Amino acid sequence: MTQQLLEDLQQGIRAMDLELPEHAPQRLIDYIGLLSHWNKAINLTAIRDPEEMISKHLLDSISVQPYIGDGLVADVGSGAGLPGIPLAIALPDTHFVLIDTNGKKTRFLTQVKIALGLENIEVVNQRVEDYQPMDDGHRIYFDTVIARAYANTGDILNTTAHLHKPETRILIMQGKLNKTLDVPGYILKQSHTLNVYGLDAERHLLEIGITP
Repeated sequence: MTQQLLEDLQQGIRAMDLELPEHAPQRLIDYIGLLSHWNKAINLTAIRDPEEMISKHLLDSISVQPYIGDGLVADVGSGAGLPGIPLAIALPDTHFVLIDTNGKKTRFLTQVKIALGLENIEVVNQRVEDYQPMDDGHRIYFDTVIARAYANTGDILNTTAHLHKPETRILIMQGKLNKTLDVPGYILKQSHTLNVYGLDAERHLLEIGITP
């Protein structure tokens, strides 16, 4: 089963023309193994079939890899680590902060970090609006904020506003495309159609910037 999952994942990566580090596909499958195991005890995802997780979780998450860029990334409402964990595996030189209020889910994320040796992630168990990141007494702002199935666009922008700097890019993963943006201070820069291999559903990405 594990070998078949790996082959399906690699086929999807090739079809989507993505470039991942050599050992990333196996680590992604290891993540799915952990997710399936923990899912038996706590409700991490409604998807129980590891084969479904390949397209609906792994390939869906890494489909936004080309839009992440460099720097510090916040995955808001990370839940079971989506898209943060797959992206951290795909982009080992980028630092990800995974934020979620659910203690059981953040304990799972911490276990994934340890089990897979993901030194480029930090897990935060906190409401995003209460999260005040600091480093040596200085406030930290994020280069990119990304959210998948967390809340509507307005709520995401409002609850993460204190994490933004003028250059911050906010990436909102959607199913059906909704370009409505009526939050002062923000502008929709682009929308992208995400072609996720094996997923028979609409997937889109909104790229939002901060108005000068």
